[in-house]
Amino acid sequence: MVPQFFRHLYQLVYRWFNIPQNSPEMDRTNFRNVQIDAIGVAFGNAVAPFLPVLLTRLGADTFQVSMLTFMPALAGLILAIPLGQFLQSRKNIVPWFSAARLAVLSSYGLTGMVLIIFPQAGAILGILGLWAIATIPQTVLNISFSVVMNKVSGSSGRYELMSHRWSLMGFANAIAALIAGKLLETWEFPRNYQLVFIVFSIGGLISYYFSSRINIPNTIPSYVTVKRSIKERVSGYFKLILSEKPFVSFVFKRFLFLSGTALANPLLPIYYVKGLNATDFWIALINIAASTTVILGYFIWLNQTRSRGSHMVLVAATFGGSLFPILTGISHQVWPVVIFAGINGIFQAGINLVFFDELMNRVPPDQSATFVAAAQMTQYMSLIAAPLFAPWISNKLGINAGLMIAGGISLLGFLSFFLEKKWIKR
Repeated sequence: MVPQFFRHLYQLVYRWFNIPQNSPEMDRTNFRNVQIDAIGVAFGNAVAPFLPVLLTRLGADTFQVSMLTFMPALAGLILAIPLGQFLQSRKNIVPWFSAARLAVLSSYGLTGMVLIIFPQAGAILGILGLWAIATIPQTVLNISFSVVMNKVSGSSGRYELMSHRWSLMGFANAIAALIAGKLLETWEFPRNYQLVFIVFSIGGLISYYFSSRINIPNTIPSYVTVKRSIKERVSGYFKLILSEKPFVSFVFKRFLFLSGTALANPLLPIYYVKGLNATDFWIALINIAASTTVILGYFIWLNQTRSRGSHMVLVAATFGGSLFPILTGISHQVWPVVIFAGINGIFQAGINLVFFDELMNRVPPDQSATFVAAAQMTQYMSLIAAPLFAPWISNKLGINAGLMIAGGISLLGFLSFFLEKKWIKR
C-alpha cells in the first residue's frame, strides 16, 4: 500500500514538472527550470508581507510604510523606458532577469542585517534606504519577467506555463509563510525578524541557479544608424507605442484597476496591526489563505478560458478582486479577513493569468521589452500617486474608508473591462 502511494506521488510530481499536454512545443528543460525557480522565489518572498509589518512595529508612520510602494514606483517611472530600451538591445536578457531576481530577494537578508546593526529609529531609515537601492533591479525584473516567460511559453502555452508556475509558487509560499509566521511568534522582537529575513533570503540563490539556466533563442538587436536628437527619439518612442491601439486601450483599463490595488496595499498592513490588532501569526494566516486558494484559482480559470474565453475571466476576476479591500475595510475582527483573503486568492489567480496573457497578446513580438516597459511605466504612475494619497485619506477619513475607496477605484477598472469593445478575436 505504501509503495503504491509513493508511486502515485512520483507520477503526480513527474507530470507536474513536465510539459503540459496542450503546449508540446515548449522546451522540457526550460519548463522545469521555470517551475523550480518558482519554489526559490516563493521561499524568498514568504517574508515580503512582513516587511511593512516590520516597519510598523518599529514605529514607522503611514507615509514611511507607503515609501515601500512609492520608491520602486518612482524609480520605475524614471527608469522603465531607458531600461526597457537597454534590455531590447540585449541579445539575451535571461542573465539580467536572473541577476535582478537574486538582487531583490537578497535585499530581504540585508534587511535582517540592517535590523541587527542599527537601533530602532535608524533601522527604519536604513531599511528604506536599502529598498530604495533595490528599486533598480526590481525595475529590471518587472520588465524582463514577462519577456522571458513569454519566450519560454510561446503564444499557445502562456496559461499552462503560468498556471503551473504560480500555483506551485502559491503552494510553496503557503508552507514558507506558515513556517515564517511560526518562527516570528517563537522569538522576541526584533531578533525574530532578524533571523527570519536572513534565512528566507536563501530563496534568492535557488531562484538564481535555475532561472539563469533558462535557454531562449538570442534576438538580433536593432541598431539605429541615423543619429537623432533626444526630442526625436522620445517622439518616435511615443508614436510607436500609441500606434498600437489595442495595447493602449488595455493598458489604460489595467491602470484603472491597479490604481485601486495600489491604494489598498499600504493601508492593509497598517489596518491589520492597528485596526484589527492582528498578531504576526494571524497575518501569516491571511497570507497563507491567499497563497493556498490561489492554487485552486489557477486551475479554475485555466479551464474557464478553454470553455468561455479570456474576456469572461478578465471581467469575473477583476470584479471579485475589487471586493477584497471593501470587505476588509468593513471588518472589525481578524478572522473574517482570513476568509476574504482566501476568496480573493481565487480571483487574484485569474487576474495574474489574464493580465499577463492579454498584455502579451497586444505586444509586437519584436519589440516586447519596449512595450512591456511602457506598460510598467503606466502601472508605476498609480503606484506613485497611491502612497501619497494613502496617508492623507487615512488621516482625514480613516483607514476603513480608504480601503473602501480603493475597492471602488478597482471597480471602475472592472467596469471598463466589462464595457470594452473586443480588440482581439480568438
